[in-house]
Amino acid sequence: MWSASPDLNGDGVIDADDKLTWEEALAYAETFALAGYSDWRLPTIKELYSLNDFNGTDPSAVQGTDTSGLTPFIDTDYFEFAYGDTNAGERIIDAQMATSTIYTSTTMGGNTTMFGFNFADGRIKGYPVDKLFYVYYVRGSSDYGINDFVDNTDGTVSDLATGLMWAQEDSATGMDWESSLAWVQQLNEENYLGYSDWRLPNAKELQSIVDYSLSPDATNSATLDPVFQIITITNKAGQTDYPMFWTSTTHANTSNHPGFEAVYVAFGRAMGNMHNEWMDVHGAGAQRSDPKAGVASDYSQGRGPQGDAIRIENFVRVVKDGN
Repeated sequence: MWSASPDLNGDGVIDADDKLTWEEALAYAETFALAGYSDWRLPTIKELYSLNDFNGTDPSAVQGTDTSGLTPFIDTDYFEFAYGDTNAGERIIDAQMATSTIYTSTTMGGNTTMFGFNFADGRIKGYPVDKLFYVYYVRGSSDYGINDFVDNTDGTVSDLATGLMWAQEDSATGMDWESSLAWVQQLNEENYLGYSDWRLPNAKELQSIVDYSLSPDATNSATLDPVFQIITITNKAGQTDYPMFWTSTTHANTSNHPGFEAVYVAFGRAMGNMHNEWMDVHGAGAQRSDPKAGVASDYSQGRGPQGDAIRIENFVRVVKDGN
């Protein structure tokens, strides 16, 4: 059960006055009362991500402050939503939401980091905990997002929590988005591991297997349960790291090429180029987007405010419905 609005001060307007730091959001939950309940809490990143609706459109290319034609990444038939408070000097995309999930490492060269989701631009990123966030509170079962993996000893892994079956190994090589779709089709033609109904996972399916208790810096591993095998790569800073993985989900935007990008999930550090230095800017377990095709060298200095690394040739882990 969710609170339907981030209008915490109850003035009928969702704006900068409703925002809290991470510590304030945790503390506010202790006294938050709504609809006769007093057991509200800050959601985990997996709980919050369950509200994500990829019918949204990333407004990063919008010039000015008009949001009337934009579609956020949440169902506004049920939830109240507001973009960033431009009257307070914020950007349109400053609609980041707080969660209880703290990164096991740090970002931006040492910042304690919280994983939040942005219903304005449709991305999971790690944010400094002293940043200001909107909040949806949640109550009820805390079992959501807890995996129940079973090694089927045949090259597949079942997650009894979701009913999905995964390939234990990944593609072992990077490829652009269209090639990833073709590769999955080839696996099906070959009856890979005895099945012919593999697919490229959608964003929610792939994010469901991220293990936010793990990271390259804290546990010398990917953000992935060791029941899976995962290849290593060398990241932009020359470190041993783990790949980004494609999803089947298009990340629509307001540019002249609205369907040109697709969602990926970072199972290693989410690198960016800040102050001419490559570093982990958004955390292992982030969800961002890459162009579906192109040449990564065209983005040699990264892209966006945090210089997000653009690889384009991302990796693939296939999924199917379980038995």
